[in-house]
Amino acid sequence: MPPTTEPPIPPAPPPGAEPPRAPLLDGLRFAFGTLTALPVRVARWDRQAARVGMLCAPVAGLVIGLFAAAVGGALLLCGGGPLLAAVATVAVPAALTRGLHLDGLADTADGLGSAKPAPEALRVMKQSDIGPFGVLTLFFVLFAQVAVMYELYEQSWARGALAIALAVTLSRGALTLASRAGVPAARPEGLGAAVAEVLTVRSALIAAALAVAAGAASGALLGPYGALHAGLAALAALGVAELLLRHCRKRFGGVTGDVFGALAETAATAALVTLALG
Repeated sequence: MPPTTEPPIPPAPPPGAEPPRAPLLDGLRFAFGTLTALPVRVARWDRQAARVGMLCAPVAGLVIGLFAAAVGGALLLCGGGPLLAAVATVAVPAALTRGLHLDGLADTADGLGSAKPAPEALRVMKQSDIGPFGVLTLFFVLFAQVAVMYELYEQSWARGALAIALAVTLSRGALTLASRAGVPAARPEGLGAAVAEVLTVRSALIAAALAVAAGAASGALLGPYGALHAGLAALAALGVAELLLRHCRKRFGGVTGDVFGALAETAATAALVTLALG
């Protein structure tokens, strides 16, 4: 499960030394251990494990999305209305991450809204309380997510289930993109520093292309137009997250764990809103 304290940043290997490779299992443990609250023990915190873990981040998102879809479907099956199912569906990803991404969204909103220089804005983000910008951002983001899920569940459970699974998967795909070379950490410590620049630009772009393709393929279950719609939702999710990432990099000098949380929630919301349109 996610660590209660920020993980230490492992030292770089000596010059000329071959860094140890992380097997896929260690990478999956890293992804599930840092991006979910599922009872997974992270065996390795080194950058090789982080590299594989961030490539596997969408897999962790898919599992959370399927849990959320199952809860929504169970409530509908038991006679609950689409609004109740929508609220529960949105609550599941929050519960399975202990609200870490929502907390990161609120902290990032406070940092961006503070209009202070980067060092002071980072201090604002590190405070335990949530300011007015964070509260308003959380309200509108969660309201939008529930509204979309309500609308889709009114049409059918299948549309709602596909939407939440796709949105949460893409939210973790945005984190894969944010871990590429050229996007430094804003602080020398914390989860942001542990995963910053662990991926090459090429591998991050390939992962993003696979996420878009997988989104379109999943949408094909609802017909040809569904494939196009899902593909556009994937592009919108990653595109909006990329805009936020660039703004945060310019504003803070890099990424932090809070910024990663904000990227995840922003991408998920953009995907859901796109799926509700048209």
